[in-house]
Order: sequence, then C-alpha cells, then structure tokens
Amino acid sequence: MLKLMAMGGAAVISLAQISTPANAVGPVSPSSKITVDVVTVNGSGCPHGSAVVTKGSDSTTFTVTYSDYLAQVGVGSTPTDFRKNCQLSLRVHAPQGFTYAVAQADYQGFAHLEDGATGEQKASYYFQGESQTAPVSHVLRGPFEGDWKNTDTTNVAALVYMPCGEDRGLNVNTELKVNAGTSSPEKTTSFMTMDSTHGSVNTVFHLRWKQCP
Repeated sequence: MLKLMAMGGAAVISLAQISTPANAVGPVSPSSKITVDVVTVNGSGCPHGSAVVTKGSDSTTFTVTYSDYLAQVGVGSTPTDFRKNCQLSLRVHAPQGFTYAVAQADYQGFAHLEDGATGEQKASYYFQGESQTAPVSHVLRGPFEGDWKNTDTTNVAALVYMPCGEDRGLNVNTELKVNAGTSSPEKTTSFMTMDSTHGSVNTVFHLRWKQCP
C-alpha cells in the first residue's frame, strides 16, 4: 500500500522496473509489486498544501502535481524568488532478495527567459545515512520560451544501490534557479517552473534492480 504522509510541490513521478544482469547470468527483476511511502515533501518550491499526490493503479507509480514550484526574477519578484527548492523523502520497499538504484530521472517544466537571463534545474539523490551525490545541473539560456525537459542518467558502473537487507529512505533534492544576467529585471520578468499551470509536467524515476547475494 502506498502511504501518502506528506504533500507539497509540481510533478509526475513514476517508478519503472528496469532489469539488470545478476552474476552475468541473464536479466532479473522482482516478480512482486513495489510499494512506495512518501515520507516528507519540504522546500520553498513545494510549501505545505501546494501539491496533490496521487497513487498509481499498479502500486509502482505515483504523481505529484505542483501548484507553486516557480523561480523568477524581475518585475513582481521578491529578492528570494530567484531560487526555489524541494526535497522528497521516499521509502521504496524492495521485494525480498532485491535491491535497487536510481538509473535515470526525467524532468519537465516551462520557462520564459529574457535575452541575457539563465535558468537552472538541479537535482541530487542519496540514501539515508549516506553522502549526498554531486548535483546534476542543466542550464537554459535566454531568450527562451516554452517547455523544457532534462534527463539525468547514471552509468551502470556508477550506480549506487541501497544496501541489501536494509530499508533506507531515498532522498531526492531538486532546485530551480533563475539569474537575470544581462537582461533588464527592472522592466521584464524571467521565470522557470515545474508547476502544472502550463500543462502536463512530470518527473519520471527509473529504477535498476539486482539480486542480493
């Protein structure tokens, strides 16, 4: 059962099973379904009550629809609006005998950047009790207006798996940041968002599985 214990931010998050070889014998993947607990959702980009969390029908997917994940500079902005962040704390229960790593994450959103302005989307991932990974960053340069999509991919050799036999939380930190650069913030506004105002926006997490010894 998927427990929704906290809400607060804009995106679709989907957990997809991707097989991986074990002991060089052929692909393996869990036969039973995965369960996911959303423990906390916190940050300036996902304040309390600003998100709706929906469980997928197959117990391996859930959707977080944001209504307030927007970073901006310029007319109508406050000094702190240029940067927004959100931290998801998830508990993915791996079936007995298996462990998992995050192999890929796909992010989508919308941006309007004036000439000379930049927008940045950043994310990092780590298991509870372990060191945070180096953030993966994607930069958009103005002039730009439209949908954006970024993908974070980890090489097989660099995958970090949850320790076998343990049930640790998976933390996902995301950030949006907009810099006015050489644009004219006293006359214009530049922004970058992961909210649902501009249509379907989603973040898809792909898991890679392996059997424990």
